[in-house]
Amino acid sequence: MAYVISDGCVSCGACAGECPVNAISEGETQYEIDADACLECGACADVCPTGSISL
Repeated sequence: MAYVISDGCVSCGACAGECPVNAISEGETQYEIDADACLECGACADVCPTGSISL
């Protein structure tokens, strides 16, 4: 199960810079995670200042 970004995302971009496989990109209203590319490493969740990333 890949990580997902909730509506609490403030589009700061911190998560995208931490993803080792570049599975995170900026969407229309917030950042999004490509579930097929996500390694479930948790690096993105660790740096999210709003706690908006979870499994």
